[in-house]
Amino acid sequence: MTTLGIIGLGVISGQYLETLRRVSNVRIAAVADLDASRAESVSASIPGCRALTNAELLADPAIRTVLNLTIPAAHAEVALAAIAHGKDVFGEKPLAAISEDATRVIDAATAAGVRVGSAPDTVLGTGVQTARAVIDDGRIGQTVSASAMWVSAGHEAWHPHPDFSYRRGGGPMLDMGPYYVTSLVQLLGPVDAVSGAATRSRDERVIASGPRVGERIRVEVDTHLTGILHHVSVALSTVTMSFDGVRSTAAPIEVHGVDGSLVVPDPNRFDGEVRLHARGGGWQPVEPGAGYVDAGRGIGLIDFVSGAARASGAIGLRVIEIMSALSASAASGRRETLTTTAERPTLVPLTPAEVWTAR
Repeated sequence: MTTLGIIGLGVISGQYLETLRRVSNVRIAAVADLDASRAESVSASIPGCRALTNAELLADPAIRTVLNLTIPAAHAEVALAAIAHGKDVFGEKPLAAISEDATRVIDAATAAGVRVGSAPDTVLGTGVQTARAVIDDGRIGQTVSASAMWVSAGHEAWHPHPDFSYRRGGGPMLDMGPYYVTSLVQLLGPVDAVSGAATRSRDERVIASGPRVGERIRVEVDTHLTGILHHVSVALSTVTMSFDGVRSTAAPIEVHGVDGSLVVPDPNRFDGEVRLHARGGGWQPVEPGAGYVDAGRGIGLIDFVSGAARASGAIGLRVIEIMSALSASAASGRRETLTTTAERPTLVPLTPAEVWTAR
């Protein structure tokens, strides 16, 4: 049984709580939020859970693992504090707002002998894992290329407090890119260099919903970024993440090999249909053959505490370095070489919900 403390109870926390309430090997002992009334409300809905301050939760010796669901700008600060108290940490993506802070987190955890895990864990569902199984089985032959695209008008259209999306640690690449870049690493393996280009359409955004509707917020980051990932396998991936469009009909991810092509479902979800077009054939659906069935946000934490740790801090560090290098390349106009390394995680066997919820 893992005794868990949660710091940060914003919008995403509800999805984590929904998943964690399904499992038997995690006990949520305490929650904390800058809004004390929110922490009180959440704790009242969880048997045996206490509402604490951040400092109280971090100092509690009964809590072994901290789930860090704060805003991106606070990810490193909270993770480092938890590590300093000798606790394992699993955090929402990205691992930190900047690559240097992510490195500090991993270095601190290594020195303290504790573990770090990092979302996104959507890649552990049946969508991306089934596509990976097809690739690993050689059904599309040698992989040559992939493309990933996500386009929207921006989070201010629906999020009541979208400020973080347009500050350091935000922007479409750091906000949505982790789902796509992590998927590409899962599918095609490590990346050793990147080339990028970026722009932004305007310097202000207007909140369209919630109590702050009509309020203008400043844009401090690029809001359209495209780039090329150079995989160690010699495959090339093209990535486009944008808050400056409206909608796209492009497949979220496509992977091409010498013997076939794959359409990979939305990596912001855990499931979805994988389609395969083999040489000489036509598009055909692929039955789920790998991944956690009926998973939700938090499955990476469950995988983490079970010892598998496929959504690892090392992968999180690698992904943020890729994304940061894309921005650096966009600014410099030069190809950027990466410095970190991370093993490609093992494939998740097809695991029914009744199995993973009982772990």
